[in-house]
Amino acid sequence: MKERDRIVAAGVFGVLIFAWLGFLVHSSPRFAGSGVGAAFGIAGAVLMLVPLAYPTVKRIPFLGARITPHVSLQTWMTLHVYTGILGPLLGIIHTGHKFDSPLGIALTTVMLLVVVSGFIGRYLLSYVNQEIKDKLLLLQTARGDLDSAWGVMENSPAEMRGLPKSPVLVAGLASLGLDLSSGGPAGEVTRCAESVADLEYAVRTHELVKRWCGRWLMLHLVLSVILYVLLGLHVWASIHFGLRWFS
Repeated sequence: MKERDRIVAAGVFGVLIFAWLGFLVHSSPRFAGSGVGAAFGIAGAVLMLVPLAYPTVKRIPFLGARITPHVSLQTWMTLHVYTGILGPLLGIIHTGHKFDSPLGIALTTVMLLVVVSGFIGRYLLSYVNQEIKDKLLLLQTARGDLDSAWGVMENSPAEMRGLPKSPVLVAGLASLGLDLSSGGPAGEVTRCAESVADLEYAVRTHELVKRWCGRWLMLHLVLSVILYVLLGLHVWASIHFGLRWFS
């Protein structure tokens, strides 16, 4: 998604996260069963079904091969994000901030968890992937600098090849702004080696976060399945017990 789309999605996400807290200052017990309330509920339910299009197009090659030439997968992802946030937002409005049904409370809770897990997984994973790419480019450059510095040191006179006696102490003092490392080729090798080590550590850390993001997306998938089950039960219950504005 483009930066503008991310800002818009983040704004709507923020509204959704705080919208359910409206029950602290407002409650309308009959709104959900009214005509307007039902319209919000139906619109929200339909929008919550739209996100199914993205995984369907992505996971089923037969459909993807015929649909993606006309509508890109990135467009489906954008639609997935927007409808996945707007649908629950309309669902919150539909409740009228009246949470007294176990099914309704469960549906609202899972609905919010799905949005939070999807939003965090989507944007955190995107950020981590970009960070890994940037760090790998820097690491490649740092390794090249280290090789060059090592070559210079090997071609230097013997008296200039001594490495610092305590590299840990030197690195600690350098973090405080006190550069006491030896100068010349040996000092340059030490500095380049420390840069390479820092970047390698950063890459490993980001890769660990990426693996956890993969688990987070799996949680999002499981919660989504539970959401649709609860949504189906909620629709069935609404039809079974009747729509109040017809009574």
